[in-house]
Amino acid sequence: MNSGLVAGATLLALLAITFAFFNPLTLFSPPHVPGSKDHLHTARILHVTGAVGPESLVFDSHGGGPYTGVADGRILKWEGEDRGWTEFAFTSSNRSDCVRPFAPELEHICGRPLGLKFDKKSGDLYIADAYLGLKVVGPTGGLATKVVTEVDGQPFHFTNDMDISEDEDVIYFTDSSTIFQRRQFMLVLLSGDKTGRLMKYDKSTKEVKVLLRGLSFPNGVALSKDGSFVLVAETTTCRILQLWLHGPKAGQVDTFAVVPGFPDNVRRNSEGQFWVALHAKGSPFAKWVSSNPWAGKMLIKLGFNFKQLHSSFAGWKPHAAAVKLSDKGDILEVLEDCEGKTLKFISEVEEKDGKLWIASVLMPFIGIYGL
Repeated sequence: MNSGLVAGATLLALLAITFAFFNPLTLFSPPHVPGSKDHLHTARILHVTGAVGPESLVFDSHGGGPYTGVADGRILKWEGEDRGWTEFAFTSSNRSDCVRPFAPELEHICGRPLGLKFDKKSGDLYIADAYLGLKVVGPTGGLATKVVTEVDGQPFHFTNDMDISEDEDVIYFTDSSTIFQRRQFMLVLLSGDKTGRLMKYDKSTKEVKVLLRGLSFPNGVALSKDGSFVLVAETTTCRILQLWLHGPKAGQVDTFAVVPGFPDNVRRNSEGQFWVALHAKGSPFAKWVSSNPWAGKMLIKLGFNFKQLHSSFAGWKPHAAAVKLSDKGDILEVLEDCEGKTLKFISEVEEKDGKLWIASVLMPFIGIYGL
């Protein structure tokens, strides 16, 4: 018998059993988060003209920006209401075919900038490009140059996010998978892939070292205010992991927090707290599939397309959720746009001057929410 038919029959049987015990609406719907505030729909929208997917946001040392990387490989800078968005940099020199705002099949050619961080001392902008590795561009912008693209002779496959230790001149960054690329990120979730890594790059020696292996879709990265630990979001498991860098626990890995959805980028505010952007809240179905790789592999075999798989994980209902954590990992606040009226599929929350600047890897705009 065709293996796809067997997989489909098995999955349907399991779903039938599940439906007998659970309300299907509850099974697939984004869950209610106790104590959350449905306030993000009041955010102001700032459209990114002619572009899609402002995944990460960063301000320079003079307060300029934000800067953001979009799906066609460019880094854009917000110059205020009068000038709007201007082109600041790009990660690939192959720009002739990069004319569409969203063309996943060309990402390996055009580049796909994800995490962004400024080196405050030099003014250089470091870029985690999903396909081209770590790159850097000077304060005046232009074509970014290569920093590093491999470790131990193995090329990075899905460079995702980073943070910079100014004191140690070290960049901590994630490579989400050694098997799948960014445009296949749903397969990372569904297949149970555990090939992700957290690494560090020493800018002085130009050496790369793997700090953690075997991670399930490592994503956002953020250093603590005192530099004693680094956080890494593990998207598949809905956990924020804490790797101690200094002190008596150096080298130890703890679970810093479990969040109510699939975390993307993590960003520290001026008080040492952390904002975690949730790509989607985890419905019972999504969490069950992501914790049972055999079920995810069945869904892959059944030939569902990206939109169908993605929608099932989002509960067929686009929404937005952001979690604020203390420096101890306690959940302090959860902000939502439960109906997705204004924001959805957010990828980063950057707190600055009493406002939250909110990015989305899939939408053509960013949000600005006043605290």
